[in-house]
Amino acid sequence: MAEDWVVRRGADGEPVLRYLLDEREGRPWADLLEVLDESADAVGFIRAELAGWVVSGPPALGRELVAHGARVLRHAHTFRRDLRADPPPADWAGTPLREGLRAVPCDRAPEELYEAWRAAFAPGHVDFYPGEDAQVLAERIAPLLAGKTIGPVLPSSLLAVDAEDRVVGGLVLTDRDGLPWVADVFRHPERGYRGLGADLLRRTLGDAAARGHADVTLVVSEGNPARRLYESLDFLLRETSLTVVVPDAAQAV
Repeated sequence: MAEDWVVRRGADGEPVLRYLLDEREGRPWADLLEVLDESADAVGFIRAELAGWVVSGPPALGRELVAHGARVLRHAHTFRRDLRADPPPADWAGTPLREGLRAVPCDRAPEELYEAWRAAFAPGHVDFYPGEDAQVLAERIAPLLAGKTIGPVLPSSLLAVDAEDRVVGGLVLTDRDGLPWVADVFRHPERGYRGLGADLLRRTLGDAAARGHADVTLVVSEGNPARRLYESLDFLLRETSLTVVVPDAAQAV
């Protein structure tokens, strides 16, 4: 599927930057932003033309925007695992989960995932999401499972449940414009099951390869120790970005 790039031009008609248009935090989002004219004042152009927007682009550009009042949302790294040039072992699709856990389809109600998901991203975690229980369910988990955050949930997604059928972990693989995208990997840390994330990833990668997918992509925040796990499973770094909220025109200095 072709990506629909938006190109913004300066007063002279020359292209200054391009990006993919989306929405984030209730604001217009210029994702994968690239500066096309290195001689242009890209920061000034963004502050004037994209005031109040969320912008994701090179870290150096993001830091310049922060110096002019932008607020950081996320510093992240995109990794991709090639399933054709470096196919996972055939038995990964049937990787057993440790300590008697069962793998089940990712078709449970958001409320059933909440406890494990919330515990995995507790206060202090780089990806902690503030808000009351109902807000987290309504703004993060429910839209994700409904395919409204990134895209439809793919069949290679799975949940880990214990002997009491409680969800203790999971991996949500979504379709982002035709590309398999890991939206979340989580486990309930207080219940143990160390290494469960690796089990879930191996199983999902094996299943995705068996279904004919060419690769799987994910994003990990700067400072998240899970990065070491992804690298150990042959995910390779593709790019690094800094996502910021550009000040509204009334706030610009």
